[in-house]
Amino acid sequence: MNSVAGVPASNPISSTEAALYRRVTWRILPVLLVCYMLAYLDRSNIGFARLQMLSDLGFSESVYGFGAGVFFLGYALCEVPSNFIMHRFGARRWISRIMITWGTLCALMMFVSTPTMFYGFRLLLGVAEAGLLPGAILYLTYWYPARRRGQIIASFMAAVPFAGAMGGPLSGYIMRQMSGVNGWTGWQWLFLLEGLPTVVIGLFVFFYLDDHVRDAKWLSASEKTILAENVTEDGKTASHTSMWSAVRDMQLWTFCAIYFGILLGLAALSFWLPAIISSIGVKDNFHIGLLSMIPYGTSIVGMVLFGRRADARQERRWHMVSPLVIGAAGFSIIALGGNATFVMVGLTMAAVGVTSSMGLFWALPTAVLRGTAAAGGIGLISSAGIVAGFVSPYMIGTIKGLTHSIAPALFVHSFFLLLSAVLVITRVPARLVNK
Repeated sequence: MNSVAGVPASNPISSTEAALYRRVTWRILPVLLVCYMLAYLDRSNIGFARLQMLSDLGFSESVYGFGAGVFFLGYALCEVPSNFIMHRFGARRWISRIMITWGTLCALMMFVSTPTMFYGFRLLLGVAEAGLLPGAILYLTYWYPARRRGQIIASFMAAVPFAGAMGGPLSGYIMRQMSGVNGWTGWQWLFLLEGLPTVVIGLFVFFYLDDHVRDAKWLSASEKTILAENVTEDGKTASHTSMWSAVRDMQLWTFCAIYFGILLGLAALSFWLPAIISSIGVKDNFHIGLLSMIPYGTSIVGMVLFGRRADARQERRWHMVSPLVIGAAGFSIIALGGNATFVMVGLTMAAVGVTSSMGLFWALPTAVLRGTAAAGGIGLISSAGIVAGFVSPYMIGTIKGLTHSIAPALFVHSFFLLLSAVLVITRVPARLVNK
C-alpha cells in the first residue's frame, strides 16, 4: 500500500497519479497537521495549567470543569456558520483568521484572575477556534476522492496524539522552568508561549494555502485536471448536495450521535489525563508530561495502522468498532484503579481507542455529503460532537467535587463509547463504508 497517498496497492492506478497525490499530500498535509496540533495544544493546555491555577487562583474543581467545558459551547454555536463562510470565501483567509484570533486569545489567558474572566476567555477561545476541524476536513474533500480519504484523514487527525505526546513534556517543562520569571507563574507563561506561535503560523497559512485545486500555481494544467476529475467523479455517488436534504436524513443525526460519544472520550483525556497521572503519585509537572507521551505516542501508531488497514480492506465499519471497544475498556480500567502500571495501561487503551476511531469516523460523512451539504453537514456533526467537550469536563468536575472520585464519570464515558460502537454496527449501512 502507498502509505503516503493513502491508496491500496491493489488499486490499479497510474504511477503518475500516485506520484501526484504524494506531491499534494506533502504540500498541504504537514501545514494542516501543524494547525490542528496547535489547536489541540491551545485548547487542552488548560489541563496542565490546572495543576497550578486551582491553588493560585482559589478555583474549585467545578469552576475548572465548567471553564474547561464552556470552550465547547462557543465552539459549537459558531461551527456551522464558520464552515459556510470558509466554503464561500476560501480556506486560506478563513483558517488564517481562525488561528490568529485564537492564538491571541490563548496568550491573553495569562491575565485570568477570576472565575468570570476564566469563563469569558474560554468561551471566546471556542468562538475563535470554531470551524478549524470541520473546515480542514472539508478542505481535504476538495483534493481527495473518498477512496483516498481514510488514511489521509486519519493522518490529519494524528495531530491530536502528536500534540498530546509533544505538548505534555513541553507544558510541564514551561511550568517548571519559567515559574517566577518576570514575576509570572508557570501557568501564565504556558498560555503565552503556546499561544504566540499559533499567530505566526496563522500568518504563514494566509500566504501558503490555495483555496482550491484550480488556484494551485505549483500544479500543471494536466495535474489539476486529474485531481478535479477524480473529485467530480466521486461526487456523483454522494447522497446529498444540499443542506436541507442532508438535515432531513436520519443518517446525519446518527453521525452526530456517534461523534458525540467519541468526543466525550477525547475531552476526558484532554482535560484530565495530567490529573489522572498525578493521582498515581507523580507530582513533578515535567515528569507528568513525560508519562503522558506513552498513551499519546502509542495512539499515533494506532491511528496510522487502523487507517491504513481500513483503506487496504476498503472497509470502515468494523475498523471503527474495534478501537471504540478498546477505548471503552480503557476508561473502565482507569475507573477501577489499582497500581500505576494498571492505570497507565488503561490510559493508553483509552487514548488509542478514542483517537483511532475519531480518525476513521470522518471518512463516513464525507463519503455521502458534497458541496453545501458537506460544508453544513460536517459543521453540524462537529458541533453536535463538540458539545461533548462541554459535558465531559463539567460532569467529571462536578462528580469529583461531590464524591472525591472520577470513577463514576469514567464509567459513563465507557458506556457512551460502547453506544457509539453499537450505532456504527446497527445504523451505518455497508454502502457508506465499503467503497
